[in-house]
Amino acid sequence: MKFNYFNKQKNVTSNYEGAKAFTLNPEMELYTAVVTTGLNDVTYEKNTDRLARIQKLIAQCNPEFTAKLAIYVRNQMYMRSIPMVLTVELAKHTYGNSIVKNTVQGVVKRADEITELLAYYQMANKRTETKKLNRLSKQIQKGLAETFNNFDEYQFAKYNRNGAVKLRDALFLVHPKAKDKNQQTIFNKIAADTLTTPYTWETELSDVGQYKYDNEEAKKAAIKQKWEDLIDSNRMGYMATMRNLRNSIEAEVSFAHIEKICQYLSNEKAIANAKQLPFRFLAAYREIKVFKSRYTTMILEALEDAVMHSAKNIKGFDGNTSVVIACDVSGSMQQPISPKSKIQLYDIGLMLGMLMQSRCKNVISGMFGDTWKIINMSNRNVLTNVQEFYQREGEVGYSTNGYLVIEDLINRKEIVDKVMLFTDVQLWNSNQTKHTFENSWNTYKQIAPKAKLYLFDLAGYGQVPLDIKRNDVYLIAGWSDKIFDVLEALENGDSTLTKIKQIAI
Repeated sequence: MKFNYFNKQKNVTSNYEGAKAFTLNPEMELYTAVVTTGLNDVTYEKNTDRLARIQKLIAQCNPEFTAKLAIYVRNQMYMRSIPMVLTVELAKHTYGNSIVKNTVQGVVKRADEITELLAYYQMANKRTETKKLNRLSKQIQKGLAETFNNFDEYQFAKYNRNGAVKLRDALFLVHPKAKDKNQQTIFNKIAADTLTTPYTWETELSDVGQYKYDNEEAKKAAIKQKWEDLIDSNRMGYMATMRNLRNSIEAEVSFAHIEKICQYLSNEKAIANAKQLPFRFLAAYREIKVFKSRYTTMILEALEDAVMHSAKNIKGFDGNTSVVIACDVSGSMQQPISPKSKIQLYDIGLMLGMLMQSRCKNVISGMFGDTWKIINMSNRNVLTNVQEFYQREGEVGYSTNGYLVIEDLINRKEIVDKVMLFTDVQLWNSNQTKHTFENSWNTYKQIAPKAKLYLFDLAGYGQVPLDIKRNDVYLIAGWSDKIFDVLEALENGDSTLTKIKQIAI
């Protein structure tokens, strides 16, 4: 076996639905758990359960792998909290080398991540008071001290918040050495809490909101003017622009300003720099789609253009490669990815599935629950396609009968090259027939020996529905479109973990 992803000892288990499943080795399980977590409650695991499992897996993995994984998920998967968790937990198991220091430098990319990392360190080490953080890991201290020199006054001031650990606390805890006089001046301002208030959309709107106006019309005009000024300033970031689409419309900004927003949203360079997770576009799309405005269609088209630009570098498949894309819409997939989010695992599966479909020329797509249903879509409008699937929720029921995707191919004697399932991988047979996912795949391989199966794991529970006995079944995990880079690596003969292990620390 080329890629040994499974524990060699007693790897047969049962999944959360009671069906036969197989466990993964610690590295693969840690990878799937980490890239699919917002550390929020999900169907089968609570926050504390997921965190405890991650902590246990870190202890079982090579420290170098954990370090590379932390850097990978921060920079490639665009995740922010979990890299801090990995770094702090790594410090509990690694001494006498620079791995932790280098990991800190690899994951701290924003000024507020200095304090976020320390806040988790305080919690993870049960320090009840910030001042007790002076017993800080030396490697974390060294890493954070060096990251202080990566930010200017604006970046520090923008994130100088009144959290569990303040920026001023962090300065006194890690004792950074200024690289020049200007940097020392900034450090002095942090210590004295006299950083210049930055120009941000939050502070600007806050100032407008606190002013006392003669009447509501004057207030309304001032808010409109402020939104237009913010749009013209080009200083409102990409994510902030997406999150404030409705606010901009409600402020009744001019057509010219809406047009400017749309141009920014669909600007290829801005999209590349923004590094947004795909479901962010979907969240914005849904927010605007139900809003009654004469600008709705214009903004929706800009978001569709943005998604197509974001998918441009995804390596799809030409007309000579036949692909089946199956999206899991079972009950366990219909859970929010974080307590405040309206986005569900269900949505992420549909979004990633439709992104992949947009890059394939010879493809059929559909969704499965109690049944499997083929629903072919245009490959031009990814967000519209996701909504079409979403609105048909309930048509196939709520079980996780993924085996029916394979049985349909068998029954129709259809030979395809690749079968892709976007799922939480808790596959079972609610029909109580003899079919299992494993048996169905083995049967299909008899008529399609060159077919390959790709399981896109969106939940990271650490189990898969069949053992990998041949180099024809692959497990990929995550919520970012970067999972398709992993797919490309597999196509080139590498393993799922290759990109992680290639990272230098």
